[in-house]
Amino acid sequence: MPLHIVILAAGQGTRMRSSLPKVLHPIAARPMLAHVLDAAFALSPEQVHVVIGHGADAVRTQLAAYPVAWVSQDRQLGTGHAVQQAMPGIPDDARVLILYGDVPLIRAATCQQLLDRLQQADLALLSVELAEPRGYGRILRTADGQVVGIREDKDCTPEQRRIREGNTGLMAARAGALRAWLACVSCNNAQGEYYLTDVVGMAAGAGRVEAVIAVDEHEVAGVNSRAQLAALERVYQAHQARVLMDEGVSLADPARLDVRGRVIAARDVFIDVNVLLEGEVVLAPNVRIGAGCVLKDVVLSEGVEIRPHSILEGATIGAGCMIGPFARIRPGTLLAEHTHIGNYVEVKASQIGAGSKVNHLSYIGDSEIGAGCNIGAGTITCNYDGANKHKTVIGDDVFVGSDTQLVAPVTVGAGATIGAGSTITKDVAANTLALSRSPQIQRSGWKRPRKGG
Repeated sequence: MPLHIVILAAGQGTRMRSSLPKVLHPIAARPMLAHVLDAAFALSPEQVHVVIGHGADAVRTQLAAYPVAWVSQDRQLGTGHAVQQAMPGIPDDARVLILYGDVPLIRAATCQQLLDRLQQADLALLSVELAEPRGYGRILRTADGQVVGIREDKDCTPEQRRIREGNTGLMAARAGALRAWLACVSCNNAQGEYYLTDVVGMAAGAGRVEAVIAVDEHEVAGVNSRAQLAALERVYQAHQARVLMDEGVSLADPARLDVRGRVIAARDVFIDVNVLLEGEVVLAPNVRIGAGCVLKDVVLSEGVEIRPHSILEGATIGAGCMIGPFARIRPGTLLAEHTHIGNYVEVKASQIGAGSKVNHLSYIGDSEIGAGCNIGAGTITCNYDGANKHKTVIGDDVFVGSDTQLVAPVTVGAGATIGAGSTITKDVAANTLALSRSPQIQRSGWKRPRKGG
């Protein structure tokens, strides 16, 4: 049977107190709805239908990369009404899985358990045991444990409110039966809405309902406020930390790591506190990352050490390199093995050869630097003329003295030496000394001006 997945994402989320649609609020820097879509597509469905309403244009724009069928719910009349809007695009012989755009931590494996239960049932729902189920619909069972319905919290009797098994809202059903049940749902309840949960009682009367009890209440938790969003962010990050530690990574404090992307880590990596990993990050064995670093879309080869408070983005770092503290490595940077980039150094769109050092207070942009070079403190490659970028090329074994400006386009040959305080505007031949200093003037007897003198 083909699988169609319906994701309900039309709500405004008034308790978020935000102009941003609720499902676009981020977990790990990605919209909540993106996490749900990832779980949905992991199940290889025939089609994913996303029901949108409030902020529909923004939702479509941010999630445009996903091949979904967008379904409009112009008036938010309840969850049952929302699912009805998607049903015209679903054939009767399909299985339907219903998810929620504000339940971001749901796993594909849990969804598959629901779908597997449809082999023995007409409808399968996901429930959760809660110490405090206030706000959740309660699962109603017979004395022998058969599910017979769901009663929404506001409609519960005092006795039903003592039930601890709550409804998560996630369910799976056969499309033909679900279509018929939805046609019979009414809005005769405290909210005046068409509850999707009403179909559970209809399914129980017509056949068999199976309940899968979630093992982790955080996985099925919905987000209705910024406090709940922040709580789930920490749950997500704790899971990412556990995954890394299982792969052989040592974390100075698992609670002070944030992963906002995909990290591939080898054994014996050490990550200090308050580190942020974004995008695609690859960490080879024996990498060390100091406190307060930010890494985005980088590859760190074996034995690399990133010292505290450094920022790296879009770079590939060779084995044994040492970077920082307080260094900035920008996109397009490629460092060969055993390169040193020191404090307050910025490197952008440059290649630096093996064993070269740029240790202090320098800017290297749009450059090719050979192996074994020493770039002195305060060196600047002047790569921008106000309209275009130009390249600086430095050969192997070059020594560049402190406070040097290299005005691109310029080439410095292998083995050359540039004296400190020089401004280099012309090519420097290999194995030569280049200087461009003004003569030093010294006047004896000169007196510094004084205030009031």
